[in-house]
Amino acid sequence: MARFDNKVAIVTGGGSGIGAEISRELAAQGAAVVVTDIKLEAAQTVVDEITAAGGRAAAFAQNTAKWEDSEAAVAFAQETFGGLHLAVNNAGIGAAPQPIGEYDIAAWDRVRAVDLDGVFYGLRFQLPAIVASGGGAIVNMASVLGSVGIAQNAAYVASKHALLGLTKVAALEYTAQGVRTNAVGPGFIDTPLVRASLTPEALTALEAEHATGRLGTDKEVAALTLFLLSDEASFISGSYHLVDGGYSAH
Repeated sequence: MARFDNKVAIVTGGGSGIGAEISRELAAQGAAVVVTDIKLEAAQTVVDEITAAGGRAAAFAQNTAKWEDSEAAVAFAQETFGGLHLAVNNAGIGAAPQPIGEYDIAAWDRVRAVDLDGVFYGLRFQLPAIVASGGGAIVNMASVLGSVGIAQNAAYVASKHALLGLTKVAALEYTAQGVRTNAVGPGFIDTPLVRASLTPEALTALEAEHATGRLGTDKEVAALTLFLLSDEASFISGSYHLVDGGYSAH
């Protein structure tokens, strides 16, 4: 029996990067996965990969900044696969670097709406659905910047710090009802976007900020996330787990 046989999962922001890898791994280990993304075609590409490999998955268009989309995503999971047991609130965005005294108000609102409000909206509808399905687990995707700061990224850092408090409250309210909630804090992950946005010198400097001397991978974040979703983590709830290569250790 696979790790997540007979489980139904939602992964937001599942059309690329960490979310896509988590979706693929969940399906490979037995879960039926609803892959949501603001870009439906991106989610469908991941679903096609999963089904081609013999897994079960379905794509759903979701803008996590709209509470109605979170409600609809949960209803879609229930209607398509018969319930909901697992959720990964992974969707997130950033903004152009800028100091607080010059910060664009619309950018602040946009980042907060996805990175904090969007996670609340997810929990609002996922938690009762998971209770109704007999219990399960949720992982909220924070960041190493949920525990440390970085200049010129006020909206992202503030939202990720607040997400940790939201995670703790969800755990206090719902663990006794059978739903564990935790947060994962990735360090800087090696993606084409990161490499394209940095000069070779800046990339080398960023790698050196990690005790590992390199950036992380989607697979490394997915491995921790799936552990926290699994029954192996049955006594873990309300906590924050870094996968940051030692970035925050200094």
